[in-house]
Amino acid sequence: MKPTDIRIRQVRASTDHIAYRCPIKFGGRVVTDVTLLNVFVTCETRDGRRGAGMGSMPLGNVWAWPTSAVSGEATLAAMRKLGTALAALPPPTDYAHPLDHCQTLAPTYSQLAAQITHEMQLAETMPRLAQLVAASPLEAALFDAQGKALGVNSYNLLGPEFVERDLSAYLAPEFQGEYLDRYTLREPKQRMPLYHLVGALDPLTPGDVAQAIGDGLPETLGQWIALNGLTHLKIKLSGDDLAWDVARVAAVEHVAAATQAERGCQAWKYSLDFNEKCAEVQYVLDFLAQLKERAPAALARVQYIEQPTHRDLRANPENRMHKAAQIKPVVIDESLVDYESLLLAREQGYSGVALKACKGHSEALLMGAAAQKFGLFLCVQDLTCVGASLLHSASLAARLPTIAAIEANGRQYCPAGNVGWEDRYPAMFHITDGTVGTFELDGAGLGY
Repeated sequence: MKPTDIRIRQVRASTDHIAYRCPIKFGGRVVTDVTLLNVFVTCETRDGRRGAGMGSMPLGNVWAWPTSAVSGEATLAAMRKLGTALAALPPPTDYAHPLDHCQTLAPTYSQLAAQITHEMQLAETMPRLAQLVAASPLEAALFDAQGKALGVNSYNLLGPEFVERDLSAYLAPEFQGEYLDRYTLREPKQRMPLYHLVGALDPLTPGDVAQAIGDGLPETLGQWIALNGLTHLKIKLSGDDLAWDVARVAAVEHVAAATQAERGCQAWKYSLDFNEKCAEVQYVLDFLAQLKERAPAALARVQYIEQPTHRDLRANPENRMHKAAQIKPVVIDESLVDYESLLLAREQGYSGVALKACKGHSEALLMGAAAQKFGLFLCVQDLTCVGASLLHSASLAARLPTIAAIEANGRQYCPAGNVGWEDRYPAMFHITDGTVGTFELDGAGLGY
């Protein structure tokens, strides 16, 4: 029983709908807008202090619930219903650390999802990943509220003086005696490189621009590199068209090399995202071999490969990543929904883990701790986050010691979602040297 434990007094939710300035294509699907779920929590500590916190996240149904059995409109509506239903639950009367509040809430995600499936007469039940995304604003708001009540950054409320149980209660016996403060930083990193997304539809050169947007922002990859001083590029690939994938990376390398030469930049990096579309691991190995022949400099710049094959690891045990991971780190993203999935991925040869704030703040912290203990490559990835959700994602990356860069593509596709936040956190949104100023995220709560 800690005096810093919180009791939830009130929860409310709202949504915002924002159109993209241009579409983004990944995993064979095109996205043109976003619905943000915002959750606001007021709390009281055991010793009587009060605080109000906020969590926000895009309801990325196309990514979290890709299906042909249910329409995109229905999957989005179901996720929105789950998020708002969680916010409408009667607040528990007990005091606890947000980590334990989240553990208590977690079983209700699937229960409510099953009810919503029945009420909406959906052809399939909401997958666990979609449940986590819908619940993530509430989790974030809980951690933020405790920090605001105490006037302390939430990442500094993770040690034994604040948390009742050690990590063995959440993960496995080998974590006995350890707490999350061991795996997080007491101050955010001052600055971090920004990973810029090169979507499958994004023009690389002026000749690729079919119709200019004309809003004053860059239209091509070369223009983005020059404007933001970019040094990290994430390239979306098809996973089912080997020639196109190799040619796409080679084309990105051609444009980047020319632009970086003009800037006098000699070092930059790529990450490659197949969004699960590779039918088998051999595709990845063939891709890497052909890229080495066609654009060896591009291959040398690849920092990691993201989730090349299907997210259901148990249903596809033949897709073992050992050979690919010997060439470049291969990280799970969509597959990572709990500790058991991390262990399975490790067994199947994955050498890294992609964390996302949209899977829940408590889950991200716990999986980040486990990945560090096991010596896995770690990265924090985006869900086209904007405004508060971007700052939340960046705060996570800035507090995990082995994270090297931040994804933040909301400024490319949905800049309207950053209006108002840009003025409050200019170093996070006005990018000139390829980095974001995470030093700004040192306030109470989640830092923003």
